[in-house]
Amino acid sequence: MKHPGARLGLAVAALCAGLAAAGPSPSPAPRDLAHVTPAERAAYIRRAFVWQRTNIASMDFLAGPQAKDGFTFDQQVSCDYIQPPEPLGGTTPKFLCALAPKDVVKVKYGRKNGEVYSAVAASRLFWAIGFAADAIFPVQVTCRNCPIEPWWWSTEGRVPQRTYELATIERHLPGERIETREHEGWRWPELDTVDEQEGGAPRVHRDALKLIMVFLQNSDTKPDNQRLQCPPDAVGKDAAGNQTCSRPLLYVKDLGYAFGQATLFDNSKSNLQDWESQPVWKDPAQCIGNLKRSVVGTLKYPQISEAGRKFLADLLVQLSDKQLTDMFTAARVERFHEHPERNRPISDWVSAFKKKRDEVVNAHCPS
Repeated sequence: MKHPGARLGLAVAALCAGLAAAGPSPSPAPRDLAHVTPAERAAYIRRAFVWQRTNIASMDFLAGPQAKDGFTFDQQVSCDYIQPPEPLGGTTPKFLCALAPKDVVKVKYGRKNGEVYSAVAASRLFWAIGFAADAIFPVQVTCRNCPIEPWWWSTEGRVPQRTYELATIERHLPGERIETREHEGWRWPELDTVDEQEGGAPRVHRDALKLIMVFLQNSDTKPDNQRLQCPPDAVGKDAAGNQTCSRPLLYVKDLGYAFGQATLFDNSKSNLQDWESQPVWKDPAQCIGNLKRSVVGTLKYPQISEAGRKFLADLLVQLSDKQLTDMFTAARVERFHEHPERNRPISDWVSAFKKKRDEVVNAHCPS
């Protein structure tokens, strides 16, 4: 009978032989930026930027961002309906449509769909003054083989074609998402973790971003509406083959709930009467921005520094009356309702913008 110690030795030897035969453990597969660790994501946020300088006077609000895959104002576009693999998220009418086999776009549509108007104006404002945004193009869309009503009854009968005179097509900001899970986005309190000492945006830029959200009354600030992204020219790889980002960006990717009134359920947008009724400041003496938080929102009544207020004011005063008129013209706000003659003229929207701008310009925040 073998001694217990001998049996243990034989077992250990067999285990070692098996490990040797199996060979070394394979190296983990390189990670892309869409699968970073929580610690890596936090580090990227700390050194993210939120604003970059533009030549505001040269920005053409009616033409909008120039790109090979862009569209002109009110361009007529034809596409083929695509049945989505799963229901599209959100609450506003939209559908997927193929401009070409490898170019499927999201179309938002409808004369009564406030996002068709507000997203155009808000995204062009952000673009012009230096805050990144997806490009939203105001177009007319003819959908081939579309359901009778593609949002509400997407499985119902099809028609050869249907034209939506008021629609938008969005083109996402180029770059790679940085996240630990799909559609992670970021919460507004995380903006306060950005560290200028690590190369991140200074507080003046971050406060200006908060204040422009107040200005627009955009309370739909759930994490998925903001994105941590790496610009194309900042994407690299480390020695192990993992994707890296040398200059991460924090930006607001969904600006549809704007130019109305911040509400609990985000149900006011492109509503001039609501927008006019809301002052920029909840507490002017302390520079507390007047932005109620919605059920899903993560930004509420932000306190703005004097430097942040002045920074945004200096950007906004560079906008000419023609640029503001073009911004609301591009948004087609005068065509919102089924009876456009009942809508207020674009000049009223421009006047409301300028009054709110004056609130920003004439305020003085505590040091």
